[in-house]
Amino acid sequence: MKIAVGGDHAGFSLKSSIISAIQSLGHEVTDYGCYDENPIDFPDITREVCGVVLEGKADRAVLVCGTGVGASIAANKIPGIRAAVCHDIHSAHQSVEHDDVNVMCIGAKIVGPWLAADLVEHFLKAEFSTDEDCRRRVQKLHDMEKSLFSGN
Repeated sequence: MKIAVGGDHAGFSLKSSIISAIQSLGHEVTDYGCYDENPIDFPDITREVCGVVLEGKADRAVLVCGTGVGASIAANKIPGIRAAVCHDIHSAHQSVEHDDVNVMCIGAKIVGPWLAADLVEHFLKAEFSTDEDCRRRVQKLHDMEKSLFSGN
């Protein structure tokens, strides 16, 4: 898979560990910044990373900020993106299996490199369920997006 990674200055300290974890699983990674600890606003990085997912240049993405919350809020404003904050392994895989999440958000101030590697592994190995209930619910999310975005 092709994975886009990005984060703000608060996520910078954990981002290289996440990139290494993704590469160790055999996936292709593109780093969209930030590249140092100088302050940058998470919505800017989030918009760029999510744009790559929507364009089909990446299959999934991982965003890293201080708590993961800001990146998740920003990502979920973008039609076609389903983002989840994941700080436990169950959420990392079930968010994909049940909700077809395409962006995982991690808080660098919440988890360390070992847990982040486990989260990435479970997120990337997970596949969207073929269960009709899961498919119906995600379709309703798509319908909500279309309705709200089009003004209907």
